[in-house]
Amino acid sequence: MRPLRACLGAAAAVALAAAGTTALVTTSASGATNALSDRWYAAAPYLMPTDNDPPDAAAIMDATGLKAFQLAFVLAPNGGGCSPTWGGTSPVSSDTAVQSVVSTIRAKGGDVSVSIGGYGGTKLGQACADPAATAAAYQQVITKYGLHAIDFDLEEPEYENSAAIRNEIGAAKILQQNNPGLYVSVTTAGTADGTGWFGKQMLLEAKSQGFTPNNFSIMPFDGGFNGAASQTAALTNFNSILRSTFGWDQATAYAHEGFSGMNGRSDTGEYFSQADFQTVLDYATGHHMDRFTFWSLNRDRQCTPADNGGRTSGTCSSVAQNSWDFAKYSVKFAGVTPPTTTPTPTPTPTPPPGISCKTAWSSAAVYTKDNEVSYGKHNWKAKWWTQNEVPGASEWGPWQDEGAC
Repeated sequence: MRPLRACLGAAAAVALAAAGTTALVTTSASGATNALSDRWYAAAPYLMPTDNDPPDAAAIMDATGLKAFQLAFVLAPNGGGCSPTWGGTSPVSSDTAVQSVVSTIRAKGGDVSVSIGGYGGTKLGQACADPAATAAAYQQVITKYGLHAIDFDLEEPEYENSAAIRNEIGAAKILQQNNPGLYVSVTTAGTADGTGWFGKQMLLEAKSQGFTPNNFSIMPFDGGFNGAASQTAALTNFNSILRSTFGWDQATAYAHEGFSGMNGRSDTGEYFSQADFQTVLDYATGHHMDRFTFWSLNRDRQCTPADNGGRTSGTCSSVAQNSWDFAKYSVKFAGVTPPTTTPTPTPTPTPPPGISCKTAWSSAAVYTKDNEVSYGKHNWKAKWWTQNEVPGASEWGPWQDEGAC
């Protein structure tokens, strides 16, 4: 920016064979019984259920055949403490809004995973005292929603904190042990080399704790990428990192590797089209990768000039598309043929003419409030003091987007 099962004793778990993978049957908090193959949890795209103009999950399911959703994000409370909340503000313990979304999805034969972390806010790994306390907080989420799957989204700034990463990886291992059959993904930043120094340190922490999730996924966007070729190159390089870190052969590394993309225009002005998604999907299935997902369903719809005007948006993609075009690639990864529709996209918004670009942003420079720079063919204004923070890397970051130039 930028992927369970209930606690034993709260729900009975039964191993099933489905599409060649393991699935669970769990009685959820809503009373529904759900069983999906691991492949569906691996294909679940991200959905913010209470922010960024959340779309109707039931409508997406009807239009695409999608069955699994990756709900984002569980964080520590903004005011401090080691208890799970949605977005830092809504306690999981008293939640009814997200539970309603979960119940709607399950009533149509689908299911959800929950993603913890993300780019903004305080993570539970930062706020909790140790891995056990961190795991106890996440267990509340698993039990509340009767989950089959969980995603640890470990990125800036949390993954720069070794103690926080130790807590997160340790918690993931505890949850994996205490919830047999739990599908666990770990998502982190992608670079042209696969992942950066902090991503590699996270992998070494997992190795030192003897923790192996279903997959480690990288996010090859917001890092100088340009279409599918740069993303598949990064996935190839990440495979080499997994092999050298864990001593796996190539096939084993791919079987524990995942892709988490961004549909349309990224925060830094990269563009990823439907054709790019198809190319990466072909790579992922051709190499028998474990996961293919994207950020986000909230963005999987056509922008209008009033929505967006060519900027990166949390509620639309900034590329020409039909609603839910990108979700259909997740459906294909799960092994299902999506329904066919007649394409009716409108042209991608173009930048207004005549706006010149400011001096290019520099990672070494110090900027103060109201300083202006250009980056990714957009002008940006600093909201406060900043250095080495990429414009547009986060909607909560120090830079205000002033539009295309």
